Amino acid sequence: MKNILFFIGLFSFLFCCKCNLIAQEIQEDVLYKIVSSKGLVLDNHESPTNMTGVFLEKEKKGAKGQLWRIVPYKECYVIYSPFTAKSLDIVDTDNGKHPLNLWDYSRANVNQHWRIVPDTDGRYAILHNHSNWGITFKENEKEGAPIYATNVSETTWKFVKTSVKLPPENIRGKHEWENEQIFAVNKEPGHSTYIPYPSIESLRNDRLYYEKPWETPSSSFYSSLNGQWKFYWAKQPSERPVDFYKTTYDTSTWDEIMVPSNWEMLGYGTPIYTNITYPIRNNPPFIQTQKGYTIEKEPNAVGSYRRNFTLPADWKDKEVFIHFDGIYSAAYIWINGKKVGYTQGANNDAEFNITKYVRSGENTLAVEVYRWSDGSYLEDQDMFRLSGIHRDVYLIATPKVRLRDIHLTSVISESLDKAELQVKADICNYGKKTEEASLRVSLLNAKGESIRSFVIANNKIDGEGNTKFTGKATLRDPMLWSAELPYLYTINLELLNAAGKVIETTTQQYGFRKIEIRNKKVYINNALTYFKGANRHDIHPQLGKAVPVESMIEDILLFKRFNLNTIRTSHYPNDPKMYALYDYYGLYVMDEADLECHGNMSLSNRKNWEGAYIDRVVRMIERDKNHPSVIFWSMGNESGSGQNFEAAYKAAKEIDNRYIHYEGMNNIADMDSRMYPSIESMIEQDKQPHDKPFFLCEYAHAMGNAVGNLEEYWDYIENHSERMIGGCIWDWVDQGINMPGQSPTCYYFGGSFGDYPNDNDFCCNGLTTPDRQITPKLWEVKKVYQYITFEHNEKNSIGLRNRYCFLNLRHFKLHYTILKNGIPIAEEEFGLPDGKPGEHRTVQIPYTRYLTEDVDYHINLEVKLKEDCVWAKAGHIVATEQFLLKKGTVIKNTPSTVSPIFNKADIFNVVREREGVLYFRRPNVEVSFNEKTGKLIGLKYNGQNMIQHREGWTLNWYRSINNDPRSWQQSETQLCTFDWKWAEDRQSIIVTSEMEVTVGKIKVPYSIIYHIYGDGKIQVNASFKTGQDFNLPRLALQGFFNPALENIEWYGRGPIENYQDRKNAAFIGRYKTTVTEMAEHYLRAQTMGGRCDTNWMTLSDIHGKGIKITSIDKTFDFSALHYTDKDLWETKYSHSLSDIYRPEIVINIDCIQRGLGNASCGPGPRPQYEIKPNMVYEYSFWMAPLE
Repeated sequence: MKNILFFIGLFSFLFCCKCNLIAQEIQEDVLYKIVSSKGLVLDNHESPTNMTGVFLEKEKKGAKGQLWRIVPYKECYVIYSPFTAKSLDIVDTDNGKHPLNLWDYSRANVNQHWRIVPDTDGRYAILHNHSNWGITFKENEKEGAPIYATNVSETTWKFVKTSVKLPPENIRGKHEWENEQIFAVNKEPGHSTYIPYPSIESLRNDRLYYEKPWETPSSSFYSSLNGQWKFYWAKQPSERPVDFYKTTYDTSTWDEIMVPSNWEMLGYGTPIYTNITYPIRNNPPFIQTQKGYTIEKEPNAVGSYRRNFTLPADWKDKEVFIHFDGIYSAAYIWINGKKVGYTQGANNDAEFNITKYVRSGENTLAVEVYRWSDGSYLEDQDMFRLSGIHRDVYLIATPKVRLRDIHLTSVISESLDKAELQVKADICNYGKKTEEASLRVSLLNAKGESIRSFVIANNKIDGEGNTKFTGKATLRDPMLWSAELPYLYTINLELLNAAGKVIETTTQQYGFRKIEIRNKKVYINNALTYFKGANRHDIHPQLGKAVPVESMIEDILLFKRFNLNTIRTSHYPNDPKMYALYDYYGLYVMDEADLECHGNMSLSNRKNWEGAYIDRVVRMIERDKNHPSVIFWSMGNESGSGQNFEAAYKAAKEIDNRYIHYEGMNNIADMDSRMYPSIESMIEQDKQPHDKPFFLCEYAHAMGNAVGNLEEYWDYIENHSERMIGGCIWDWVDQGINMPGQSPTCYYFGGSFGDYPNDNDFCCNGLTTPDRQITPKLWEVKKVYQYITFEHNEKNSIGLRNRYCFLNLRHFKLHYTILKNGIPIAEEEFGLPDGKPGEHRTVQIPYTRYLTEDVDYHINLEVKLKEDCVWAKAGHIVATEQFLLKKGTVIKNTPSTVSPIFNKADIFNVVREREGVLYFRRPNVEVSFNEKTGKLIGLKYNGQNMIQHREGWTLNWYRSINNDPRSWQQSETQLCTFDWKWAEDRQSIIVTSEMEVTVGKIKVPYSIIYHIYGDGKIQVNASFKTGQDFNLPRLALQGFFNPALENIEWYGRGPIENYQDRKNAAFIGRYKTTVTEMAEHYLRAQTMGGRCDTNWMTLSDIHGKGIKITSIDKTFDFSALHYTDKDLWETKYSHSLSDIYRPEIVINIDCIQRGLGNASCGPGPRPQYEIKPNMVYEYSFWMAPLE
């Protein structure tokens, strides 16, 4: 057989001709078998899952996994299975290190582009278009061999036509929930969020809602249907109560369920957490079971909801609508036994006109909810898959001529001194006769004072028709809305009939702001703005996706208080109440459509799904268009590219002119976007010659003990970038949920419920815990995101840079504290001077008068709010910094001279009381070693042993965190030498222990030298060598200490947990706590509790007795816990830590530990935080009795 690489070079000039020849031979409408030289065929085993392999198998009749469609694309081909919509893809194959993978079919995906190059005898090489890697097998050509792609392939294949017909792409099920082109039946078009009132007086009297529109309205035109409903859960459609919607159907024995809620959170069915893999068979639009999946046991559960409601008497001549804010995943609605309609789109609202179905007095409402529908293929977000009516349900009444929709926009002058308010209203006439109406618009300032009022003149509205009303008004010197100064006007709209009588009124809170792209960056109100954000899922540990208002407010307040100014509503529109809260408290919002087909991106390029794509994007925009907080629209997430997004973009622009984001198709979006780049990759993309801003829609994957090197990202973004506008951390809250009937303090993740498929704890990526506890990660974010930065200038001078866009420094006060060896000795607080955004100011602080001794002095700086604001009280800290003012001379820790004992010349008795154990004794001090292992096994001060279980210092190479998961390996330790001798002055003993630890194939030689003095002080010198193949996460000495030594104090970074690439928020100081309190609460247990740059630490008992460990020459990092790293990683849940609690105290003194990085989804640590091969790492410290 000829060498294929030779052929490529030899015939490169004939390439176009060859491609044409192949194009004639390969037929797009034929299914092929791809056959090896021994007659085996490529088989994907009909896998519906991404990142699964392809294998050689014997030809088998009827095996769909052996049938391939070969589709031309430009100068190459895409080879895919039309039965699973998965293509041959080189993603993560790494030139043959890993097998060839299957991935969602997408002709635009370069990983799926193959050239088919002719060889002899009708055989062909299949070569990747960009890498030249060829499809081959690394093992023998045998049944079951996995397929690879490598650059040394000489394998050729034969393409054998079959008579099997292509599966029809547009086949649909007999139900609406298996028909991608039916996503709404009798559903009203989308519109902005508002509640109708009969008059302006009734509106104003509803003070709570009028001022805070996230509260429940008390309009006489509104009736909430939240509360207890009758409920029946069936695991599959065939078991549902088919006739339950009939008014005669008896539901008295049914359970009751709270609406809104998710039924899995109440014990009905199984919560399923999966990231990409569909919980159903990947065969859109059908809902089918998949072997081994949870859906086998629960084949599309159905929830049947029933309740009665009484129609108010004064609604008799009104139009009546029922409104659902969100239902997972599809639902039919009946009123009084009559079918009203059908809805899909779990996070878009659905509204139905039920006027002809309701009657005066009592009415029966029935809702049949399907867990899965064809819409589920577009709701493949990285989250727990939960079901049911999860948002508010309510009724509204309107007059026959009603205000159906309002669209508020504004045009603001270049100098920001003038704003033109533009009002577009859609007025509908549900009556038979032509009617006249006019619209009065009143603009009120934040104090409630009327500043503009105008009337959009009478318009005639045909019977059963609608008319657009448009009007505008100019406002001089408007107060502008921003996240920093969220000024809101109130706009009241009154609909008047021909006689001038008010027949309906409503209100909107509105903010004027100007958004524009200039010089490849985003400006808000003419200020260059950086978006410092996080992605946020709707999740509550007890309630699932039925998030209560109190939790919404808690999240927003935490965003504000921790310096986040942007939220991406990943990956669906939030509850409409959230947007009123965003407007009020001040957050920039990237509003994202409920659209992710991560498990089957081919849908984005299927014309028959276009309507569903457009519907989801358009409904989001129509609902949220009046909110000033919404700065960007996002068309969805991780759905690849395709014509459906092009259509959705066009539809969005026809409604609203805000900038549009979509990371999956930057070429049509208004900005470039990227997920999880390394800093090098981010810089490279930033420097590309594009005119668009560049945004990181997801970065700094916050899974577990994470968020390393955040500072390095933002140093580039704010200080050096050409196009970058910021980014959103993934993500806000750990998606851990409670298990029904168990403790609300226990949180579970994928697989905990027996759910399959699942992605384990990959949902635990939060800056906060499920119950919104603050983590060290969030403190780091607050520090890096802060909007005031500091400089240490000349003596007694501190510089401040105002990086806010709109706030003046005079809104703040500065508090400083002088620390002497970590202990506060002086403090003062004063207001900051006038300083506009971008300006620098210098303040004088007379700190030199305190620097009187040769010790360490630091200054801690805190900038605080001067006055209360809506999201924090006066005194809230918005920015911090610490500077070293003076470094003290390191005082040598000189041991005290002691007298010889028992009239001998020696200060220690050296004895061997049993085989292999060496003791060094004198009054109040005893040090012992195991001569066979070289290990320190005892250290007694005044009769109290500091060491527990004879476990003194040994090498700890192990840690495991989500960013760097490692399985524990049993290491082997070989003692190379053990020796002891008297020092020349016979005032100390020197013990030397040299060992080599083997972890797998990695060998780590290390030595520990102990200088033992008569006063109990021991100088420990440790040295570690790394070889060429070194790949371990830490070099530390670990020891077990007496359980009585529970109290810990240290002089180093704290008080929060910190690591070398996540320590900006942890300042040098003296801190006290208990070892128990050093533990963190990562949802999935892992290495934790680190403290950096430590000068000394002490462990003491209740009497203050114990041990002090002091650094020599350079500081050390440490952790002190009641767990080993192995204990933690082998324990699944943090709430199980009590099961593995050790009475002893596990101390790790790190010589060096690898940084945290972001590698749970993204890059690892920066080079400066890595442990390098072929190095010698050394450190020293003292151990001494604590008196």
